Amino acid sequence: MKTRVHRQIGTARQLEIFLAVYEAQSITRASKQLFLTQPTVSMQIAKLADTVGFPLYYLDGKRMSFTEAGEIVAAHARSILREYEYLDLALSSMREMEAGQVSLAIVTTAKYFIPHLIGPFSEDHPKVDLSLKIGNREEILHRVERDEDDFYVFSNPPRDQEFELIPFLSNRLVAIAPENHPLAKEQKIPLARFLNEPFLSREEGSGSRNSIERHLQRSGIEYRPRMIIESNEAIRHAVMSNLGVSIVSEHTLNYGGAAGLAVLDVVELPIESSWYLVRRLVRPLSPAAKALQDCLLSRHPEPLR
Repeated sequence: MKTRVHRQIGTARQLEIFLAVYEAQSITRASKQLFLTQPTVSMQIAKLADTVGFPLYYLDGKRMSFTEAGEIVAAHARSILREYEYLDLALSSMREMEAGQVSLAIVTTAKYFIPHLIGPFSEDHPKVDLSLKIGNREEILHRVERDEDDFYVFSNPPRDQEFELIPFLSNRLVAIAPENHPLAKEQKIPLARFLNEPFLSREEGSGSRNSIERHLQRSGIEYRPRMIIESNEAIRHAVMSNLGVSIVSEHTLNYGGAAGLAVLDVVELPIESSWYLVRRLVRPLSPAAKALQDCLLSRHPEPLR
């Protein structure tokens, strides 16, 4: 049986450059991101196209479109470069950790407390380059799909066998109103009575909204938001301005401030949930990533799968 000889399709650097152009949909933008000149980028893509044997893109006016070959190369380039990253992570685990990189991506509500939790890690490991990305749930899920980070923080994590889900911090969702609201003086407020007030809600798909809707469905209560607001910080200020009431993470108040607000005594509230540290099981843990995980999970439960 003859051994099949595979010819090399470009270099890792050429694949990295092409993928940057593919994702930016522009040689000019990709050049700036890569800190390379446009002629250098164009030359590397031309060399890659020569080894592939097909054009990778064409210009329709000023619009860049990719050929079928270009689409195939982009899809495989992402996997190939990820394997290089995994190789580097696996090898780095054999070395003593004096430096390194670790990336953490979190949903917006977590921005109130995560900096406080990772502060000690940065102090103990000053040579480690720690990257923190913040976005809404959809943005962070996109990063998960692209395997861009070592860890992710969700209150409503993706459920899949390829992920390790570690609950590491409680996340109580509490009812709030302006401090001068009539309900602020009442006790044992029925949940349905509370929801008769103008209710300010996060956007569809957010972790907190998902938790609230599941809780209300179990209680058999329907609600209709008066206003959709895309951040807990903005909700906090809207409630302070007497635009309505809401249910938010307790961390929003503990770290963002509760001046001008009242936490209401509502029956069936607060909603008890957890914050989860999420990582892909296939992604090797570098020494720096392992140290960050140990810092966050030193007093917390076992992982879920």
